[in-house]
Amino acid sequence: MAYRNATHALAALAVAVGATAAAAETPVERGRYLVETIAGCGNCHTPRGPKGEFAAGKELAGGFVIEEKPFRAVATNITPDKETGIGNWTDAQIAKAIREGLRPDGSLIGPPMPIELYRKLSDSDLAAIVAYLRTVKPVANKVVEKSVYRIPLPPNYGPPVASVPDVPRTDKVKYGEYLAGPVGHCIECHTPLVRGHRDWSRIGQGGQEFEGPWGVSVARNITPHPTDGIGRWSDAEIKRAITQGISKNNAKLAPPMGFSFYAKMRDEDLDAVIAYLRTLKPLPRAN
Repeated sequence: MAYRNATHALAALAVAVGATAAAAETPVERGRYLVETIAGCGNCHTPRGPKGEFAAGKELAGGFVIEEKPFRAVATNITPDKETGIGNWTDAQIAKAIREGLRPDGSLIGPPMPIELYRKLSDSDLAAIVAYLRTVKPVANKVVEKSVYRIPLPPNYGPPVASVPDVPRTDKVKYGEYLAGPVGHCIECHTPLVRGHRDWSRIGQGGQEFEGPWGVSVARNITPHPTDGIGRWSDAEIKRAITQGISKNNAKLAPPMGFSFYAKMRDEDLDAVIAYLRTLKPLPRAN
């Protein structure tokens, strides 16, 4: 009994220390952590070489092309460069572009920017991301090519977002849902795309193909299905897949999963994501 009480005390202390450390973060530090880990903004906004390698010295400078059946999207320069990036945008304009998908000129930002999920970013995390983007190195990289959409885009993604509170980190599953959804948009890539729109009744079922310098990769089923999903994977195996790109059977997983970003995630955040994935409806392999 004494051992059990000591174990519970240590667990509670670990949670308390984690919460205190998180609270001590400045907005820029929080923004850096999100952008460079779970949000993985550079996974799309950093240009790549012919083998899919990130271009050195051009972090977040745009130009990477995401080619999918519904669209050919060209990532924009989101560094503070005033001529080719977002250096002349106000904080409010950057925040609106991220959470509502509207540029300062009123034009709509299309997929794969997961605006539908970003609308649920908390006010403090959104402000932190904007604060951090102000600090990154300005890179002069004019992205000339425009995105082309083969599906109709909506007139907007909904009414203006008033306010979104923080998700308590003490609620592991809810916080994991927040990280895997609005922040990291894991469920965006791992949910089937039907006629250009996500089928949210099949969250985590996978099946979408992604073409790139790496060839063609297929999003895995990340539901707890015992044979088609990750139901029989241990937490350690799931964590290794997320951070190292190695599956349960030691197969090498392919991009566009941002393994190099997720490798820098805190253990408590990885644990929260895994706890959330365990709660998804077990679904068979997508047809």
